Amino acid sequence: MLDRLSQMTSDVSSEGRRELLNAITDLFLVDEAPTDAATEHFAQIADHSLGVMSTDDKAVYARKVAAEAKLPNAIAKTLASDEEYAVAHLVLKLSPVLTDADLAAIAVTHSQSHLVAIAERATLSETVTDILVERGDQKVLRTVSGNDGAQFSDGGLNRLIARGGNDRQIASNLAGRSERLPAAQAHRVLQIAAQLSSAKAPEYGTELISGAPAKTIAREAREKRLELRLLIADLKEGVRQLDDVVTTLVREDRAFDLAQVISTFSDIPNSQILRALLQKDSGGIAVACRSVGLGAAAYQTILELRAARLGLPKSQIDSELATYEKLPAEMSERAVRFLKMRSKIA
Repeated sequence: MLDRLSQMTSDVSSEGRRELLNAITDLFLVDEAPTDAATEHFAQIADHSLGVMSTDDKAVYARKVAAEAKLPNAIAKTLASDEEYAVAHLVLKLSPVLTDADLAAIAVTHSQSHLVAIAERATLSETVTDILVERGDQKVLRTVSGNDGAQFSDGGLNRLIARGGNDRQIASNLAGRSERLPAAQAHRVLQIAAQLSSAKAPEYGTELISGAPAKTIAREAREKRLELRLLIADLKEGVRQLDDVVTTLVREDRAFDLAQVISTFSDIPNSQILRALLQKDSGGIAVACRSVGLGAAAYQTILELRAARLGLPKSQIDSELATYEKLPAEMSERAVRFLKMRSKIA
C-alpha cells in the first residue's frame, strides 16, 4: 500500500491526483482520532489535488465526502465554494462541518442554485436565512420558507414577506409552520395567508401554485399543532404507546413533529434531534431513539423516512436496523446525558 501511495504522489496528472486523493481520504476517514498534523497534511493534499482534477472527478469526490463529519473544514469549504453546482450542491446541503460563517460567505457570492442547496439543509440559523431571503430568487424563497429546520429573525421574516408574501406557495409554507414560529411572527403570517385566500393577489407565477387555499392550510396547521400536543399528553399519561405515535408521524411525513416527540422524552433540544434525524449518519438519531425505548419496528419506519428524505439506498436500512438492535441502552443513556450537558453549556 505504501509503495502504491509513493507512486501516486509522483503522478501529477488529473487521474493521478484523483487516485491519490481517494486513497488518502479512505485512510484518513478510518482513523478514529486523527492528529492535528495529520488533518492539516490531508487538507493540503486535498487542496492540491482538487486544483487539478476535472469537474466530473470533483463532483464524484464531493458526493463521497459530503456528509462526512470528520472532513476537514478547509476541504468542505473548497468543495462547497466551487463555482460548479454539480460539485458544490451536496456539500452545501449535507456537510456538518460547514459553519454559519462559511455558508453566509457562499450565500453572498454564489449562484441561485448554490443558494437553493443551502436552503435545503436540515437546519438553518437566522444569520444564514437573512442572506437567503435577501439574495434569493423565487425558488430560493419557496425552498427556505418550506424548510422546517430554518429559523427566521424578525427582520428576516419581514424581508421574506416583503419579497414573497404575495406568492401563495410561500404564504402557505409559512402558514403551515406557524405553530413553530414565535407568536408575533405566527400571527402575521396567518393574517397574510388569510388575506391571500380571500383576495386576488399578485403572484410570481401561477404555474407552480396549486393546492388548498392558504386559509385552509393555516387551519390545518393549527389542528396539527393541537393534535401534537394531545399526542404528547397521551404519551405522558400512558394512553398511547410511543412506537404507535412515531409510526403515525412517520407515515404522515411529519419530520418536525417527530423530532418534537423524541425531544420531549429525551430532553434533547428539538433542533438537535431534527439535525440528527436528517443527517446522513444515523448514529445520533439511533442513540436518541434508543434512550427513549423506541422499538425496532418503529425505528425502521424512521430509517425509511430518512432514506426517502436523504436519497439513501434502501439496502442501508437493514444494516442500520441491525446496529440499532445491538445498541446497548446504557451506552445510549450515557450519550444522551452528554448531549444534554453540552446543550446546556452552549
